[in-house]
Amino acid sequence: MFDIGISELGVIGVVALIVLGPEKLPRVARTVGNLMGRAQRYMADVKAEVNRQIELDDLRGVKSSVESSLQDIRSTVSKNLSEVRQDFDSAWKEATSGLPGMAAAGDATDAQAAPDDAQAGPYLAAPGRPKRLKRIGSNSVPLWYRRHSRLRGHALSGAARMARFRERSRN
Repeated sequence: MFDIGISELGVIGVVALIVLGPEKLPRVARTVGNLMGRAQRYMADVKAEVNRQIELDDLRGVKSSVESSLQDIRSTVSKNLSEVRQDFDSAWKEATSGLPGMAAAGDATDAQAAPDDAQAGPYLAAPGRPKRLKRIGSNSVPLWYRRHSRLRGHALSGAARMARFRERSRN
């Protein structure tokens, strides 16, 4: 931090001893040492923060490059998919054009199936099953779990508990 050699420190120490006196010099030296430690810690914190900001900027650059490459890949895949779809549709129309009545029937079933699928949504109800299962009883813990974990249906009093676990004398 400062370019102060041993000789300069000695001169500063002698002047401080003369000015402050031997009684106050240890207290002042301790205070100056504490202040220098705080300054060094502050400088270390500032350096660490600057390094974090630099790393954050690098990560932001990497993030933007990855996002741009992802966008390029996405556009390429969508373009190739649309080309394949067009080729398939044209080949399908060409293949079914020679068949009698197949093109009209296929178009009609596609047109009729699409609205039903859109209304039904992704979840189709199974036939014969209720829409919502009702709980049996008011207890939310299943009976098999209560039996397995030995949960009691009712609480025992202290006297009943003692009577239950007390050794029974054999007469």
